[in-house]
Amino acid sequence: MKHYPKIRLFTTAPLQESAQVELSKEQAHYLVNVMRRRENDEILIFNGTDGEFRANIISASKKNCTLNILEQTRKQQAQPDIWLCFAPVKNAPITNIIQKATELGASLLQPVITKHTVVTRVNTERLVANAVEAAEQSMRITVPVINEPMQLEKLLSNWDMERKLIFCDESGGGEHIIHALSRLEKHAKYAVLIGPEGGFAESEFALLRNKPYVVPVGMGPRIFRADTAALVALASVFSIVGDWDEKPGFRPE
Repeated sequence: MKHYPKIRLFTTAPLQESAQVELSKEQAHYLVNVMRRRENDEILIFNGTDGEFRANIISASKKNCTLNILEQTRKQQAQPDIWLCFAPVKNAPITNIIQKATELGASLLQPVITKHTVVTRVNTERLVANAVEAAEQSMRITVPVINEPMQLEKLLSNWDMERKLIFCDESGGGEHIIHALSRLEKHAKYAVLIGPEGGFAESEFALLRNKPYVVPVGMGPRIFRADTAALVALASVFSIVGDWDEKPGFRPE
């Protein structure tokens, strides 16, 4: 198993061997002032499309930092196509949802506005920053897409019928999540749907249960917080129909 530098950064710049990449001011500050890296020190860098590369610092100051791309350490690989659709919750829990869902491997995060949703305004830019940081730290080679909030009815009206929607039914009407997932195809397209703190409205239950692509599931006798339910459900999906049977091919120094 190969050993690589611990620090990883995400960039939107194209990456290839011998190219030079100028980091953002925020990244330069983090690398030089926080992590105390200097010229010739090495890091890992990725952009979600070209793979991951080892790079060294060729110019560093408090506000600017330039990298030289040395070699590719991992090729870009297909990631599981598993979404998390969730009703926004208060600041700390929604940050936790974004970070942990990124670590678990979600490819897309969709805030959903339901009838009982309390938080209707979402700082998407901040959520993207949280996702990037989580991807950097968890050795992901991609960063999940984060969409603007959408009404539940609109989300379902444009739904891809080939994507199964794992609906976490807190009313007790769903089959045990492990039993339901065990009958589904591995490595297919899935999404997990979690409701707000107040649960789904009766009209929303009726709407969801009438959709042929919806798989209602239950997660035991206890009522979870919305952020806990999101992560339990997503972890269950990844462990059974996701990529958790694969092994990591890296280890930081």
